[in-house]
Amino acid sequence: MTSIATQLVDAAQALSAQVDAMRFAAPVSHVYNPLDYAWPVHRAYLERFGASSKRVVFLGMNPGPFGMAQTGVPFGEIAAVRDWLGLAGPVGKPAQENPKKLVEGFACKRGEVSGQRLWGLFRERFGTPEAFFAEHFVANYCPLVFFEDGRNLTPDKLPAAEAGPLQAACDAHLRRMVEALQAEWVIGVGAWAEKRAMLALDGLPVRFGRILHPSPASPAANRGWAPAATKQLVELGIWG
Repeated sequence: MTSIATQLVDAAQALSAQVDAMRFAAPVSHVYNPLDYAWPVHRAYLERFGASSKRVVFLGMNPGPFGMAQTGVPFGEIAAVRDWLGLAGPVGKPAQENPKKLVEGFACKRGEVSGQRLWGLFRERFGTPEAFFAEHFVANYCPLVFFEDGRNLTPDKLPAAEAGPLQAACDAHLRRMVEALQAEWVIGVGAWAEKRAMLALDGLPVRFGRILHPSPASPAANRGWAPAATKQLVELGIWG
C-alpha cells in the first residue's frame, strides 16, 4: 500500500505539471509555481509532516509573494519555516521572474504577516510541530502566485476561461490530498477557500468550516486574529 506521504508527493507533482502547461493573459504579467522551483523544500514538508492521517486540513487560497513563493511551504513565512518547522533547502527561480517581486528563497528579508500569524498561533497552542501535525495539516488550494506587474493578483480575480481549467486541476488535487489524509474536517482560511473546498469535495464524508483570514488587509484580523480564529475553531468543536 502506497504511503500517505508518497500519495501527497505524487499528487503535488501531477498538479504542478498540469498548471505549468496553463497560460494566463493580461492583466497577469508573471506566474510563479513554487511546486517547481522550490520543490525540494515542498517535498520535505509533505514527507515530514504529511506522513499520517489528519483530522483537520487548513486550506489557504494560494501562495503569498513573501511566504510560499519564497520557501515552498504554505503560509511559509521564512522564520516559521526555518526555525519552527525546521525546513530549509535550495530554492531556485521561476522561469520568468518579476523584477518587482524577486524570489530570494530563505535569504528574503521581507516578512509575510499571514504566515507569521497562522504558524504563530499553532506554535503558541501546540508548542512543537509534531504536536500540531499529529492531527492537523496546512495546504493551499491553488499552487500558483499571480502578479499584475508589481501587484499580487489572487486567483478569484481570473476570468472564467482561465479559472475553469485551473480550478478543475486544483479540485482534483484537493480530493486526492483529502482522501489520502483521510481528513474529517477541511477549514478554509477565509471564505473563498472554504467555498472552493465545498465544491471540490462534494460527496466526500468531510465537514467544512472557516476561520478569518490572517491577512493584514483584513481590519478584523488586525484587531486580534489569533483570539478570533481560536474562538471560531472552538465553536466548530475542532479545538477544546
